[in-house]
Amino acid sequence: MFIEPNVAIDSLDALPGMTAADFGAGAGFYTMALARRLGDSGKVYAIDIRQETLEVVRSKAKAEQLSNVETLWGDLEKPGGSHLESNSLDIVVVSNILFQATDKTAVAGEAARVLRSGGRVMVVEWLASAPAGLGPPREHRLQKSEAEALFRQSGLNFEKEFDAGEHHFGLIFRKP
Repeated sequence: MFIEPNVAIDSLDALPGMTAADFGAGAGFYTMALARRLGDSGKVYAIDIRQETLEVVRSKAKAEQLSNVETLWGDLEKPGGSHLESNSLDIVVVSNILFQATDKTAVAGEAARVLRSGGRVMVVEWLASAPAGLGPPREHRLQKSEAEALFRQSGLNFEKEFDAGEHHFGLIFRKP
């Protein structure tokens, strides 16, 4: 079973009016769930390196009449790669992108940079023990401890772990 984005977002205490980013937004599952949760007074930035996925997100947002979604092309492995201001967000979602990042430290650092004090990062990644053939190759997967170390090294505090389904782990970090 895979996690439902709304269930994961429950772990973040996301409230209307907050500002969030979905790093590596892909098809926008977390983007749409966040946009509905944060409402018209909130804002969600869907960031991805692939233009075609950003077009999918734009189409979904338009179809759902979600005017609080903005898509941004970005390379999250580059300094300032999200194109967002420092200390500007309440929430950053980093879901299933670390296994494919060459510079995982840069991704964690960019998440920490854009969060305001008290803001949270939600990390969802494939379990190393998930069945082969499901998800990325095992040699690309992170151990939970590796993900935790990456975000702690970026200056974030581990807050809690949450149930991210049978094949993933879920971690929440907070910026002091």
